[in-house]
This record gives sequence, structure tokens and C-alpha cells, in this order.
Amino acid sequence: MKIATVVGARPQFVKAAPLSRAIRQHHQELLIHTGQHYDPSLSDVFFQELGLPAPDIELGAGSGSHGSQTARMLAGIEEVLIRETPDLVLVYGDTNSTLAGSLAAAKLHIPVAHVEAGLRSFNRRMPEETNRVLTDHMSSILFCPTDDAAANLRREGISKHVHMVGDIMCDAVLAFRPIAGKQSTILSRLGLSPKRYNVATVHRNENTDSESNLRHILTALARLDRPVVLPLHPRARFFLRKWTMESLLEASNLIVTEPLSYLDMLHLTGNAHAVLTDSGGLQKEAYLLRVPCVTMRRETEWVETVAHGWNRLAAADTNRIWEAYSSLNTPEHHPSVFGDGRTAPRICHAIEQYMEG
Repeated sequence: MKIATVVGARPQFVKAAPLSRAIRQHHQELLIHTGQHYDPSLSDVFFQELGLPAPDIELGAGSGSHGSQTARMLAGIEEVLIRETPDLVLVYGDTNSTLAGSLAAAKLHIPVAHVEAGLRSFNRRMPEETNRVLTDHMSSILFCPTDDAAANLRREGISKHVHMVGDIMCDAVLAFRPIAGKQSTILSRLGLSPKRYNVATVHRNENTDSESNLRHILTALARLDRPVVLPLHPRARFFLRKWTMESLLEASNLIVTEPLSYLDMLHLTGNAHAVLTDSGGLQKEAYLLRVPCVTMRRETEWVETVAHGWNRLAAADTNRIWEAYSSLNTPEHHPSVFGDGRTAPRICHAIEQYMEG
């Protein structure tokens, strides 16, 4: 079987690592990198660290508005699919790369498999929400990470070829955490001790592109009682410069770095006192690593992390972020809601069954 896998952003490289390895044991994989994340710190280093094969096709779509970026990806992916004629197209998550890959395949009547199907924030102002809803409704086979995700699909009338397989990120965390513990020197490089610092990230458009939200978040981080490691996303840096707000990065407790590699970030997160983020992936990684989290958004797709007390929603509001952080604790219970680290083989088996008819 020939499977075309479409990736383009940092989280997708992490998710693809364990599944690509499983696919290539018995099938041919064509890896298409759209170039949505093209900065080496957000792309190249992940392929190197995770042992992910070099892309077979690099589209170099780059940045731009959602419409123009998605259009470039759509045209490029369509051309590849016509030339390569894969049996199935595999997409991950909720990025513009996800939407472009699924739409190109659906138009060519090629089956689409969606990993992380059924997630919903119920906030249609988020471009990611539009991407994931449209992708689910174009997909032939849907792989849900949680029971809640499968329930969301049922409410939308999608019940055929839906598989609850667990979360592929769980596979990645379990596989790479021991490696990160042996190889990463991030704590010593930054002069940090375990559990005596926090980790923060800001990258979503709703926060980086809002002068008010970005100011509220950085003001809140500056109030925290421990050092805060802030790997600064290029988008956040761009808008801080645009609004001449770079002085907010000079708070005495902020340790501002360039974006970190996956192994460094995994080791840093696993040893943190707390995580503060607007990233869906990092919320989930914090849960898997048993680190309390404050989500600087009004909602989350990963409702299980909130339900079990490991995550608190605070929006982009200085006082709410501070209050949520101050009330964090480490719950006694930690249910395995994201699976057992065997998601990749389950996905491969389900794809094989589907293709056999």
C-alpha cells in the first residue's frame, strides 16, 4: 500500500514520528512537507531528533494569509497526488496543511485518514476549528484520541469508520522521554533545578496578533513566583516588535529563548513546576508528564485535562492567569485518558482493514 502523509507544522512532525515508523514496516510512505513551518528551529531539527525520514516532497508554501497559504498548499499537494497516485492520504490535527491535504485528496477521490479526529473547541473564530471540522467531514476513516472526540463526531452524524485508538502524542512522549532525559542538557544550560521553574509558550493567532492579549499574558508571566522559561515563537516576536513591546521580555523572572528542539522541550516540560500555554499539544504533553497547566485561552479541545484537575482555563487575562496559577495543585488521580502508547499500530491495522474492504 502507498500512503501519502501530509505534514507541515511542528506538532505534526512529532505525531508523524511513531506512526511513520509503524507504516514503513509493511507499506510505502510518501512524506509531503508543505513548509507551513519553515524556520529550521521549528522544522529541520525535529526531523533530525525524531528519526523522521527526510521528506520526499517539500512544497515550500511558507507563510501568508490563511487563504493564500492554503491555496498554495492545495495546488502543490494536488499536483503530487496526481503524479504519485497514492492509495490513501494521511493527515494530522488541524493546521492549514491538514485542510489542504484532505481537500486535495477528497477532490481526487482518494481516501483520507484523519489522525486526531473529533476534537472540538466549539469556537469557530479559531482557524484550527474550521480546519478540523471540515477535515473530519471529508475523511474516509477517522482516528479519535479520546471518547469525547468520538462523541463529538456522533453528534455531527459521523459514525462510520470511526476508531477510538488513543492519542499518537502518547506514543511519542513514552518513546522519547527516556531519550530526552539522557540527551538533553537544557536544565544545566539555563541553570535550572527541577520543579523550581515554569514553562510558558504563546503562539496562537488570537494571542500573538492581539496587542491587548499579548500584553496581558506577558504581564501575568512577569508576576509569577518562579523563573519562567519562554521559548519565543517567531510570530510572537514579530508582533512584540511591531507594537514596540519588547521591553515586556525584560522582566527579571523571564528566561527568553529561541524555539527549542523537541527533546529539550520534553525534558524542560517534564521537570517544570507548571506549564502556562495556549498550545493544545503542550496542554496534553503536560498532562502526560503529570505537570499542572494553565491554558491561556477561553476554551480547550482537551477537556479531559480540565475535568481531571490538571488544567485550568484562564483566557488571556492577567488576573485570571495569576489566580489559576496560584490555585494549581497536583491531583492524586491521573487517568490514562490518552491511551497506552500503542496508537500507531492500531492506526496501521485499521487502515489495512479499511483498504481490504
